Amino acid sequence: MTDRLAEYGRSRPEFIGLVAALMALNALAIDVMLPALPYMGEALNVVNENDRQLVLSVYMLGFGTTQLLYGPVSDALGRRKPLFFGLAIYLIAAFSALIAPNFGTLLALRFVQGLGAASTRVIAQSVVRDTFHGRAMAEIMSLVFMVFMIIPVIAPAVGQVLLLTGPWSTIFLFMGVLASAIALWAWFRLPETLRPENRRKLELAVIVDGFRQVVTNRVALFYAIAGIAVFGSLFGFINASQQIYVEIYGLGPWFPAAFATMAGFMAIASFINSRVVQRFGQRRISHTSMLAYLAIATTLWLISLGGTPNFWLFLALVCGLQFFFGWMASNMNSLALEPLGHVAGTASAVFGFMQTVGGAILGGLIGHAFNGTVTPIAFGFMCMGVVVVASVLIAERGKLFGSHEDQPA
Repeated sequence: MTDRLAEYGRSRPEFIGLVAALMALNALAIDVMLPALPYMGEALNVVNENDRQLVLSVYMLGFGTTQLLYGPVSDALGRRKPLFFGLAIYLIAAFSALIAPNFGTLLALRFVQGLGAASTRVIAQSVVRDTFHGRAMAEIMSLVFMVFMIIPVIAPAVGQVLLLTGPWSTIFLFMGVLASAIALWAWFRLPETLRPENRRKLELAVIVDGFRQVVTNRVALFYAIAGIAVFGSLFGFINASQQIYVEIYGLGPWFPAAFATMAGFMAIASFINSRVVQRFGQRRISHTSMLAYLAIATTLWLISLGGTPNFWLFLALVCGLQFFFGWMASNMNSLALEPLGHVAGTASAVFGFMQTVGGAILGGLIGHAFNGTVTPIAFGFMCMGVVVVASVLIAERGKLFGSHEDQPA
């Protein structure tokens, strides 16, 4: 069945809003921190400015690693129990960070917070896959992503306001309170979407078989690898964004506005995708967007070799990159999950682990290459674009724009 919301007694807008809110907890834990990185570094005696980025990187490593656990567990026990277990860990870590005595402790708590947040990513994608399939799933994921992108749009500005009203630790208080509200919403309104007949035994042999099915599916695997590169470029930019906008372009308190503009283009792309994906299909849209992404990234890199680009030109090119990122992310994830509905939790976990950990490592390398210019970031964008194109060509056996096109739901 394409749409099971009627049997849950839930409206489509509420379902989309709740799934997006769960996914947004992860974005919140990253983007609201950005304005506070210099203050955190100063308060906790961080000498190397690039080391401040570890507050983001260790969180992403924790977030990525535990997805491998949540996937098989959610396929065995259902979606709700693992979700609330993870949310409890997220909340404990967020509130504990309020009193972190040093940078090492803060990093440890951020890693633990990521361990808890992993449940939201796995469960959110799994409940969508449980409820929809085909182009309908791609449409819903686009709408979820559009709502989810509200957080990156406003989070840096929220962080800036919180810094005006209190110390940097206030950000963790805000994070914990908002997460508590979303957890209560999910407790009362998120149905169990995994049918009893689709539950898998929580046994090592069954888990290994689920992983085997995921990594031996050529289309799924190489679309997932493309996702690693896509998210690696995004994480690299996020890691260095505060330094680029503040240190290179001197935006100061206007940094959140520039970041929101970039994130807004991703939200716009997701909305447009939700309107056109049923007509054109995931493949045509994602293949077009990856080629456009590579072209823009190459242009930015070539311009940067001649010196620091004009701010407005840089912002326009970055916004173009993020627009096509919005088209790639939801469609490629849908294409990766589509053939694996019978192991949706495990598949979502494996892809999440690959994309998050791989993306965090690549993004950390790109971000740490910051040298006072935009050239390393631009080069990172271009290299990741090449990897995406190569991976998709392997997935599609060299044929783009609708080879074995998905059929309308």
